[in-house]
Amino acid sequence: MILSELTGYLEQHHRVGLMDLAYRFESSPDALRGMLSILERKGRVRRITGSAGCSSGCSKCDPATIETYEWIGEGAHAAEG
Repeated sequence: MILSELTGYLEQHHRVGLMDLAYRFESSPDALRGMLSILERKGRVRRITGSAGCSSGCSKCDPATIETYEWIGEGAHAAEG
């Protein structure tokens, strides 16, 4: 996986849980955090913890352990509307 693939996926899905990304890209959460931190520094994503659940909606995970990333880069507002 390269950074552009991760960027494209986040742009398309807008808000994605870290574990969903790990399954999608068959990568470890730690490896993804490294790439996501690059996008955070560039102001393209922001990390959301706790209050936002994952996309499965099962409510089995402790909310404090859920880590979600939201695309805030170019085109983010278009995805909301």
